[in-house]
Amino acid sequence: MTDVDYLVIGAGPAGLQLGYFLHQAGRSYRILEAGPEPGTFFRTFPRHRKLISINKPHTGSSDPELNLRMDWNSLLSDDPDLLFTRYSARYFPHADDLVRYLADFAEKTKLDIRYDSRVVEVRRDGHFVVRDQRGEVHTAERLIVATGPSKPYVPGIPGIETAESYHTVSTDPADFTDQRVLIIGKGNSAFETADNLVETAAVIHVAGPHSVRLSWQTHFVGHLRAVNNNFLDTYQLKSQNAVLDGNILDIRRDGDGYVVTVSFVRADEVTKDLRYDRVIAATGFRFDPSCFAPDCAPELVINDRFADLTPEWESVNVPDLYFAGTLMQVRDFKKSTSGFIHGFRYCVRSLHHILERKYHGVAWPHTEVAADGLADAIVERVNRTSALWQQFGHLGDVAVLDGDRVRYYEELPVAYVPEFADDCYVITLEYGPDHDKVDPFDISVRRVAQNAPEQALDAAYLHPVIRHVRHGEVLAEHHLAENLENEWTGEETHRAPLRRFLAAQPVR
Repeated sequence: MTDVDYLVIGAGPAGLQLGYFLHQAGRSYRILEAGPEPGTFFRTFPRHRKLISINKPHTGSSDPELNLRMDWNSLLSDDPDLLFTRYSARYFPHADDLVRYLADFAEKTKLDIRYDSRVVEVRRDGHFVVRDQRGEVHTAERLIVATGPSKPYVPGIPGIETAESYHTVSTDPADFTDQRVLIIGKGNSAFETADNLVETAAVIHVAGPHSVRLSWQTHFVGHLRAVNNNFLDTYQLKSQNAVLDGNILDIRRDGDGYVVTVSFVRADEVTKDLRYDRVIAATGFRFDPSCFAPDCAPELVINDRFADLTPEWESVNVPDLYFAGTLMQVRDFKKSTSGFIHGFRYCVRSLHHILERKYHGVAWPHTEVAADGLADAIVERVNRTSALWQQFGHLGDVAVLDGDRVRYYEELPVAYVPEFADDCYVITLEYGPDHDKVDPFDISVRRVAQNAPEQALDAAYLHPVIRHVRHGEVLAEHHLAENLENEWTGEETHRAPLRRFLAAQPVR
């Protein structure tokens, strides 16, 4: 016998979200949290305390599902009071508001959480055996890791151990007055740090081997956000700051400062030694697998930053070991939104349906519609869903024909569909294949006409896609024409073309 069926490590947003679904289903579970309260990570990060997850209480709509499209911090629940929009009116809220929200969510939903229980060992003895820092042992049939990538990712640059870390460096700009500062990394952490120092540092260089990627162009919200890119102005307008495209070859202490060797990518690999007073590594985060015994250690990928997962978010080499939250992003790395609350809250709900189906024989929830009403059902769904909106191309609805009726299932991982249905329609929201190469502000670039069904296949902006899939093979696909207001409701432009497609591609 084990203590519980499900043991969840981490009471951050993902652990709370999964705990909520397990609690609602009446499953035996326990959440272990290293800190004294939920959301320990967000008590420190982001270091400058401004979230990049948007919060928009005023959308002009009373539809709670539509409003979740603009609410990136709320967890999913049946309680209308447990919405983050009730905790802050700021578009980019303070991280402390999220900490307060998570604490209230845990308390009001009465989740089974053991605080001050930092996991130090995980081993396998037929079931999972987990020991915390106090020596207490917890056993479970299934283990879900919801810790997030909690450790710094440190690239293999000689001398980087002498640099300061984003995780611990001072956030007081006065500490950098008149200094030359190098920040390694080109993500939001790096530019958040640079923006903070613009008024005091003499020179700031932000360096990395790849060009800066802007989220408004790539549509990946983890790339550099506008709220953190003021530093780019100071570079392009020649204010003593610069963005360096190059590889850091070496970091050496030299007296009170550093000498850093940089190989510049855009200058035919010219190598130059540059002097700095401070060097800060803002190179991201990684999963910490140190507590796992060799017999149940998950395989790692992407420079050993994440566990390698199946379409069910299960470890590829350790059965019954699952991952929830930001660690789910290994399945859509830098493509969709599984690294963020507004994305992984839906992945966690899908994971719960997978667990219910796999271990408890509970069918995936679905509705039924008449076969001749499927087109209208799809149009209604894509016009209000938040899950497919946030998890574009990663989660999809599935429609299975059963005589003159259709079973309609919501929010499955697209990669999981072949295991779920042999012959079906898969409904997603997606950007065009080259959307990240199109400058949306360049009017000289050819744009697809709005509401033009004949050009729908070439759309770069977000739009619905319906595919006929049989045994994992796409037999045909149909794109609904893009629309400025994201309203795909036109009879001639959206509904009629979709009806013709469905009629020509009936599932068996």
